[in-house]
Amino acid sequence: MAVDSGEPESSDSLRTFGAVVQGLREHHGLSREELGDVVGFSKHTVASVELGRRMPDEEFVEAAELVLGNTGALRRASGFVERQAGLADWFQRWARLEKAAITLLTYECRMIPGLLQTEAYARQLFDDELPPLTDEEIEVNWAARAERQKLLRELPNTDFGFIIEEQVLLRQTGGTEVARGGIDHLLVTGRLRNIDIQIMPQVRRRHAGLHGPIRLLETPKNKWFGYNEGQVSGQLLTDPKPISVLMRRYAKMREQALSVEDSVSLLERMRGDL
Repeated sequence: MAVDSGEPESSDSLRTFGAVVQGLREHHGLSREELGDVVGFSKHTVASVELGRRMPDEEFVEAAELVLGNTGALRRASGFVERQAGLADWFQRWARLEKAAITLLTYECRMIPGLLQTEAYARQLFDDELPPLTDEEIEVNWAARAERQKLLRELPNTDFGFIIEEQVLLRQTGGTEVARGGIDHLLVTGRLRNIDIQIMPQVRRRHAGLHGPIRLLETPKNKWFGYNEGQVSGQLLTDPKPISVLMRRYAKMREQALSVEDSVSLLERMRGDL
């Protein structure tokens, strides 16, 4: 039932860094709980770092360095820890699974899904981030998003399904020109034979997706994963029970949303009104 929250999939560099932390901790005769108390982190965080499941932040590295001998070993080792730039820690494993998925399903009620965003729309979202991002961070984030978007054309045998709330488009994030470009992009992308884009109308008496966004994917081995994202954290879901619930909700929403053809008609009307 593994649920991954706030932790990227382990990598060689993460495991190596974790082993260094564990070795130094044991050399100083400290338990994980004792080290956590001294550096201001929970024993669970210490365990996650040592097992290579958590990206160590600068605060953890500096505090642990001082406690574990102040030799500079942790500072140097942390410089070799790898992560995919521009993607939140908790999103790392999902992004890797996306690259081999044979089915990708997304329901979004807050914004246009990342895979379908134009550069202007994405940059507006980055510009609105709080705390504010630096120019460099915005460039890194957009580069990562643009790289992910290549999946739509690099995976022609993957079924992509998107359900987007009408109100997301009515909001006109970024202004009229950005909104117009976003709709144009949806219309063009939706012509690809492996991509279905449906709009959930603003007025709908019954709605199976009121609990929030849904992301589902199927691997080549026919294993399904789900992903939940909050404002400051995310969860990778592998337990079949909650995934089954999300799949049932998504299937019902496909019935409740406009058909692909009717969604195109609505998008064209919205485009004409801008």
